[in-house]
Amino acid sequence: MIGTSGPIIGRYERGEMVPSVEVAKKLADTLGVTLDYMVDDAGRNADIKDKAMLQRLMDIEAMETEDKKAIVQVIDSLLRDAKARKTYAAQG
Repeated sequence: MIGTSGPIIGRYERGEMVPSVEVAKKLADTLGVTLDYMVDDAGRNADIKDKAMLQRLMDIEAMETEDKKAIVQVIDSLLRDAKARKTYAAQG
């Protein structure tokens, strides 16, 4: 599916070879994840697995400071409310 052989994939899995960026991108696309999900800067699995969510975060990051602050404030409010509902539901 990514245009390479099974034995080469095995070498990637065993850490004997490192795929090129192009091959890694094809692999990520095939698996439906981002390259960041596969490996972050420290070699750990990244936390964001949802490509659409990652794109949203990247879009927000690229915005002007005031727009970014407003969006984050709304998100924070919605998260606080969702957490409160969950807490009250667990107590009831």
